[in-house]
Amino acid sequence: MAEQQQVKPLAPAAFRDEEEALSTQLNLRKRRYVQCCGCISALSLILAVVVLVLFFTLFRIHDPKIKINSVTIQRLELINGSLRNDVNVTLLADVSVTNPNVATFKFSNSTTLIYYGGRVIGEAIHLQGLAKARRTLLRNVTVELDPEKIEAVPSFRSDLNSGAFSISSYSTISGRVKILKIVKRRVVVRLNCTTTYRISGRQFVGESCRPELDF
Repeated sequence: MAEQQQVKPLAPAAFRDEEEALSTQLNLRKRRYVQCCGCISALSLILAVVVLVLFFTLFRIHDPKIKINSVTIQRLELINGSLRNDVNVTLLADVSVTNPNVATFKFSNSTTLIYYGGRVIGEAIHLQGLAKARRTLLRNVTVELDPEKIEAVPSFRSDLNSGAFSISSYSTISGRVKILKIVKRRVVVRLNCTTTYRISGRQFVGESCRPELDF
């Protein structure tokens, strides 16, 4: 007796339709998932680029600048080739602090030292202040110079005979720049200046300044 060949029954049409619909839904969900991931990745990339552009442009902290615009000396009185010891020599400096940032530069008390012959002959303390965003703050600095310290410099007599004194100044301003409470940086600005004071004209000539920064 020959074996009867078994025939696999065909799936009902309704079952095949459900299977095709389920496969279509899965493919649609997969496509939407891929599109959603692509959109998120694109938005993340755009956001990263925007943050980098802002960081290197708007949010970038630039170096504040300190500049001595002019210097004058008052009450420099000579008697028989010597300075009057009962009257302090007054040095007046017009100083400007320029803040190029989009946020305020807040600085604490700062100092200015005056040197002659490598010795400190005067010191001044500047009170704390604020340099507004992209503005320049002007300050008048008064330094009292000690006549006895000036005369104690070994080169004083020879400089007096030549009619000119070489004077140096060292100014320091320490502060902080803060942008949106996110980007913060402490900045210390130092300025070294050397100039020559001519007695006959009572003026400073040949000023040379060198700024220094410390973050």
